[in-house]
Parts: sequence; C-alpha cells; structure tokens
Amino acid sequence: MKNTKMKTALITGSAGLIGSEASRFFAKRGYTIVGVDNDMRKYFFGKDASTKENNRRLQKELGKKYIPSKADIRNEKALKEIFKKYHFDIIIHTAAQPSHDWAAREPMTDFTVNAVGTLVLLELYRKYCPKATFIFTSTNKVYGDNPNLLPLVEEKTRFEISKKHPYKKGIPESMSLDQTKHSIFGASKAAADIMVQEYGRYFGLNTGVFRGGCLTGPAHSAAELHGFLAYLVKCIATAKKYTIFGYKGKQVRDNIHSYDLVNMFWHFHRRPRPGEVYNAGGGRHSNISMLEAIQKIEKLLGKKTIISYKNQNRIGDHIWYVSDVSKFRSHYPRWHYTHTIDSILKEMCAVYAK
Repeated sequence: MKNTKMKTALITGSAGLIGSEASRFFAKRGYTIVGVDNDMRKYFFGKDASTKENNRRLQKELGKKYIPSKADIRNEKALKEIFKKYHFDIIIHTAAQPSHDWAAREPMTDFTVNAVGTLVLLELYRKYCPKATFIFTSTNKVYGDNPNLLPLVEEKTRFEISKKHPYKKGIPESMSLDQTKHSIFGASKAAADIMVQEYGRYFGLNTGVFRGGCLTGPAHSAAELHGFLAYLVKCIATAKKYTIFGYKGKQVRDNIHSYDLVNMFWHFHRRPRPGEVYNAGGGRHSNISMLEAIQKIEKLLGKKTIISYKNQNRIGDHIWYVSDVSKFRSHYPRWHYTHTIDSILKEMCAVYAK
C-alpha cells in the first residue's frame, strides 16, 4: 500500500549533475527520494563519465531518504512497478542522452531515451499521480540554429549581440523552434519538450519545461562530448589536450549552477503553472566565452592549457547563447541566483586542489 502522507520525489538521472543536486535539495526539505539511474552516461561517454560513484555518495549521504533504482526509463513495466509502490508529489526528469555528436552515432538510442522515455514517464504520471508536479529538463538546443541567425558582433574575446537588439537581455522563450537544423539530439529533446507541454495544456497537469543553457557544477561527470566547463577544468588541471571546435573559441555560453536550477524547480513546484516553458540559464548574470573561460581557469589553477583547434564547428553548436530569464523571474520573483561564473569556476577548480 502506498504511503500518501510521506512526501516523495521521483528523480530520473538521480546520480547525474542535476539529478544529484535535486536529490540533496529535496531530501533536505523532507522528501524521500526514489532515484532512477542506470548509469547510461558510462555507455555514452566511457568509464570516466560514469555516475556510479556519485550514486554511492548519495546513498551514503542521504541514507534511508534515498531509494536507488537501476530501471531504464524506456522500460514501462519496470517503471510501472515504481509508480504502483510510491505516491509521488513531484517528478524531476533529468535522465537523457545529452550530446549532439553521440546522438548522430545512434539516433534510435538517442530518440528512445530522450523522447520515448519521457512519454513513458508522462503516461505513468498521468495515471498514478496526476496531482504531482512534473519537471522536465529540456535544452536550449530545441531552438536549433536559430540563435546563430542573430546579428552578432565579433569582439576581442567573444561574440556579442548589439545593445540595441531586442534580445540584448538574452534569448526569450518566443524564439521559433521551426525551420532550422537542430542536430539529432536537439530534435529528440524538442519532441519531449513539446510532449511535456502538451500534457500540461491538454490534460491540465502541472508540467513545467526548463530549457537549460550550460548546466554546471562540481558534481558533473564531465566528458569531451558533454560538460563544457567541467571538462575544460579537468583538461587544464590534468595537462590533457583540449580541442576547440570553430568560432575562434569566441563562442559564448551562459552557465547556471546546478543549485540555482534546482531552486527554480522548487519555486515552480510550490506554485506550478501547467504546461509552462522557461529558459533557464546563467543569463546576463553568468556567461562566458571559451577563450575567457580558459584565461580564468589558467589563473585559478596556475597552469597553461594545451589547445588543439579545429575550424569546423560542431553541428548544432551555438555561436552566442545567453538566456533571458525574465519570464521566470516575473512569475517567481523570490527566486534569485546564488552563483556567478567566477564562483562556479572557483568551486570546480577547488576539486583539483585537494
């Protein structure tokens, strides 16, 4: 029999960057965490990217507050057993195949994990706990190449947008998802993104979509194909060659700390808006170009970067992406950033100083 009095959160990808942050965050607020993570990150990116150790750490830190499961999100039968056993107040869906390049290798795996897995979760959510909140970690890659059509100015260390442009505060949720090349990864995430919106708008469920910029933090199991800042720090700290792909290294990313993103989830959960979509990145508060990041990390670590440069950019890579988070702030004015790009980099570099 389900215990409906106990506050319970289902977190997919619970041992990943955002999943582990969410597990700790909600456990501190009295929730029991059912953490679904089958370490597919190891399959995607190799043993160095495995989330196994992070999963062990969560079990040790949270004890009985954390109930681990190795269920595959594509396995409806396995997930159904979990939904039958527990009553969920919130579902935070972070599990995904997260890389452009990897998606092109195995499009079927990418789509079934990102799109079909999301649909499996949505249907079980609708059937077993429709009063819960469902949060989906989407991506800015759903906009495809449209951000690259913006009129950008090349500066000494970065590309920038004109201060007179309507997007000077960042890219809003109104940017089109259509008539653009997304990458296979971007397309699978867009399919899931729209389906989560539809379950909110069509069925009236409390679903929320958060289109992340660069999500980062010290718990990131970084790999070359995913985890820009964490992987760059790792390369500089360990004297490993880092490859820059196109745009002269002046491509700009906004970076949001995992805590700040999960805190967005918390605010949404307390006052959900069915089917809503938010751009969720560092915005003008926390953004950096690749060249600027290299300079800052070299100074923090006291080491030089070993750089390799390729003229060809990656498919689906943005030249300049800064999120406009004003929509979320207008809906949830008590939310605010707790980390800057400098504090994020210091936290990451401190891992290698131990």
